[in-house]
Amino acid sequence: MSINSKWTAVTPLNREKHFLITELDFDEDEEVIHCLIEAIISKRSEPIEWQELKNDEKWLQGWK
Repeated sequence: MSINSKWTAVTPLNREKHFLITELDFDEDEEVIHCLIEAIISKRSEPIEWQELKNDEKWLQGWK
């Protein structure tokens, strides 16, 4: 996972499907402590638990 990585919501959120990771913060052990995604069309941003992105029933890496 990295800044500007692309993600597709399996079930669109607020009619938005494609997102970019725009912020990542790490602790001293290099664990992600903050992740912010931005909808491509609306530019709306919201925090997300990065572990949710590992759930392939909710998120797909890349734009599909």
